[in-house]
Amino acid sequence: MKKFSMFLFAAFFAATVAADEGMWLLPYLQKMNIADMRAKGCELSAEEIYAADRSSLKDAIVIFGAGCTGEVVSPEGLLLTNHHCGYGAIQSLSSVEHDFLKNGFWARSRAEELPAPGLEVRFVRRIADVTADVLGAVPSTAMGEERAELVKKQVAEVRKRFGKEYPGMEISVKPFFGGNQYFAFAMEVYKDIRLVGTPPNSIGKFGGDTDNWMWPRHTGDFSMFRIYAGKDNRPAEYSTKNVPYRADEYLRISLDGYEEGDFAMIMGFPGSTQRYMTSYEIDRMLTITNPQRIFIRGERQKILAEDMLASDKVRIQYASKYAQSSNYWKNAMGMSRGIERLDVKRKKQEQERAFQQWAEANSVDGERYDEALGMIRDAIAASNEAYAAQQYLNEALQRSVEIMTPASYVIAAVGKKGKKLEDPEALKERLRGFYKDYNPATDRRVARRMFELVMEHVKELPDVFVAAEGQFDDLDTAVDYLYDNSVFADETRA
Repeated sequence: MKKFSMFLFAAFFAATVAADEGMWLLPYLQKMNIADMRAKGCELSAEEIYAADRSSLKDAIVIFGAGCTGEVVSPEGLLLTNHHCGYGAIQSLSSVEHDFLKNGFWARSRAEELPAPGLEVRFVRRIADVTADVLGAVPSTAMGEERAELVKKQVAEVRKRFGKEYPGMEISVKPFFGGNQYFAFAMEVYKDIRLVGTPPNSIGKFGGDTDNWMWPRHTGDFSMFRIYAGKDNRPAEYSTKNVPYRADEYLRISLDGYEEGDFAMIMGFPGSTQRYMTSYEIDRMLTITNPQRIFIRGERQKILAEDMLASDKVRIQYASKYAQSSNYWKNAMGMSRGIERLDVKRKKQEQERAFQQWAEANSVDGERYDEALGMIRDAIAASNEAYAAQQYLNEALQRSVEIMTPASYVIAAVGKKGKKLEDPEALKERLRGFYKDYNPATDRRVARRMFELVMEHVKELPDVFVAAEGQFDDLDTAVDYLYDNSVFADETRA
């Protein structure tokens, strides 16, 4: 899941020097960054970029969907984001008769803008450092599950307090820097989002999803949506009576171009950072995480691609799923190649040696910093086998075999008591959405290959695999039995 964190990336360009760069939390701009930014040419004040209790540039930058960045570019809620970020919504609105993925789409009037069910846009209205509230009641000696439970309790208290201060908003409390700092985010969630325009795949997806991780790029990677609100400009469920969101802050588009040495910055929502990994974790990434992800996803994508090429219906159904899978499939390849090319592991080892020398000279009873790296090394080594197996189960089963998804919807809808459906209509809606983009024949093929991979690479198989081995003569027979008999393999049975 992408971290709901709002950062400012700034790149300062000058004719004779290399660019500086940084990733900064907005509440600290005034204290830590704005003087340097102004010296490099920024004409905005820190308050114009981020103000906690009034409109500022932060209110023009949104979380689009599950975690992408979007920008409000007009006073009437017009929103610009990446084509690959809008891809899921575009795919959901497409059909063989109206193939917006292949042909693109442009609304010629507000009446032609297409509602995108399930798509949400979040405005971060307030960011607050709540580290003292979360960690203040957690003793420094608390570790493991004890510490986790204490932190969980304090986070719940902070969310409750912020919920009272910002009624009607979504409150999120997130850890930073390995759980050493916590920030609370109050977000206003708009749920009536409509597609305004998108280029065809030949432009918006030129080079494929893998191009998302390459540079230079030659992709028209954009799509446009509009945020709608109730007449009071507050979030509202979809209605024909809703009106375009009235934006106090929006990005003005300049056609004046730019000159050498102009100040430039990027403001948005990065997913996460792994820059604080130890050399042991980098080694795990290079030898387990990335190779397994590349292999498993590659095997699934071969099957999806074959079925998508054979049928326009399947192509549309699986376009977004294929895109999501191949995105981080390519990311894993590029990350491993970059880490090896830049010799990151060796540099980390040098940092660790320097830290160890400092720790041995400065550790005291109760604060044995000199033991930290050894504990991390031993924990990583002891858990590698279980970690690899867990990733296989996650990638090959949970992320790949779709027949389990509607079953999970039913389990969630039944609730903890397990007696009756808590919201039957909501469940029906989720199931309709799932089966709209589900092809049983494709999933059956994927399941055969994924089950095969699990049985080849996981030593301690889940109980269901052990039971199947005793009941069926071979894997194909077991898979066919599952898809021929499961109520979830076909919408008419569910």
